[in-house]
Amino acid sequence: MKLSPATERLSLKEKIGYGLGDMASNFYMGFFGLFLLYYYTDVWGISPAAAATMLLVTKIVDAISDPAMGLIADRTQSRWGKYRPYLLWTAIPYALLGYLLFMGPDLSDFGKLAFAYVSYTLVMLAYTAINVPYSALLAVISPVAEERTKATQFRFVFASLGTLSVGAMAKPLVNFFGGEDELLGFRLTIVLFAVLSVLIFWITFATTRERIQPKVHNSSVRDDMSALLKNGSWIVLMFTGILVVVGLIARFASLAFYTKYYMGEDDARYFLWMDKTSFIVSFGLVGQLVGALVTPMLARSWDKKHLMIMANVLHAALLVFSFFVSPESYALTVVLHSLGIFTFGVVITLLFAMYTDCAEFGEWKTGKNTAGLTVSASMFSLKFGSAVGGALPGFILAWFGFVANEQQSETSLLGIRLMTNALPALFFMLGGMLMIFYRIDRETLSRIEDELSERRAE
Repeated sequence: MKLSPATERLSLKEKIGYGLGDMASNFYMGFFGLFLLYYYTDVWGISPAAAATMLLVTKIVDAISDPAMGLIADRTQSRWGKYRPYLLWTAIPYALLGYLLFMGPDLSDFGKLAFAYVSYTLVMLAYTAINVPYSALLAVISPVAEERTKATQFRFVFASLGTLSVGAMAKPLVNFFGGEDELLGFRLTIVLFAVLSVLIFWITFATTRERIQPKVHNSSVRDDMSALLKNGSWIVLMFTGILVVVGLIARFASLAFYTKYYMGEDDARYFLWMDKTSFIVSFGLVGQLVGALVTPMLARSWDKKHLMIMANVLHAALLVFSFFVSPESYALTVVLHSLGIFTFGVVITLLFAMYTDCAEFGEWKTGKNTAGLTVSASMFSLKFGSAVGGALPGFILAWFGFVANEQQSETSLLGIRLMTNALPALFFMLGGMLMIFYRIDRETLSRIEDELSERRAE
């Protein structure tokens, strides 16, 4: 049977084009997750507690901006569609504000903190403006769940490649551009990633299509929010997303401290151009890449819900094991980290595919397509989880008496071990347990697809 243009398989070009968008996103989010807390404390001179507080307080803005952007995108009408135009319009502001975050002006302690509040808030607003529509695009790129899962696979393959590029290249680039001046190195490195992000977002805009054309959106904001809050599986996914991202970013934000102070990292080359910090991050992200690649195959054997539970629990178990590994066992630490990030590759790929399943469930129940609002939760979970995950290590460092660029006490080393291993394990375990309450299974989704296809044909 010949497929209609709307239900035909996505071309390789379009899947790659869509996936590239998350590479551009992760040039920033990977950079922030790995190095922002380190930059604030060890390079620019903000105290750990002050930096952690800033990362949390600024999320109040995201609680408003993320759903607001979803509502705006759902109501957008243009010759390019609802969601694609934002990839074109907001790429340059996104790039410029990323540079502002790492400008590092010479200010007083209060001035630095005020600048951090303003610059971080602005770059997160820009991230919202481009990434809520980008995520919502997945819900209208194809009405077929299997094709959306394939697009999600490409998304997180390229997301992994983006973060892998940051993990492998960022610290060497900082050293190359800045020499002894780490601040200059960070400033010039983010310029490179900013320019690449603009170009890649424009490629995503040029290579994708919106195949589902919902009716003109004329329902009220209150009605949309009410319908969304009745979608119990969406609520479960949102909180699961927050928990797993907190766990991941807490570990990533801790790795620079863990290798430097607990494992005795001295910035010497360990493999090719990479030191031990760059290598463990990079090797782990190869694991995430493999996890994203095998997710569609795994999802054919297990229901998405059960696969999510298994992957989260396994990651938590690996982190608990890692807590007891000695600082001399670097190779074992790398292997355990890579296996854990492999499971995260599975989790994050499933998570975003399931957000679009929730969008279809909502349209099936209410007759309204609110993909932008539905997937805005994915952006909120990413940003809120990233902020909390990046902030918690800062509070732990302060609580356990950490002093930047000094020999650490046994107490502060214990804090570094806890924030790198035990704390992330707790969040991954909670994320796995919460997925027990997710209700959209394979049979339900198949029925939803069939009925929505009939409605759209009418």
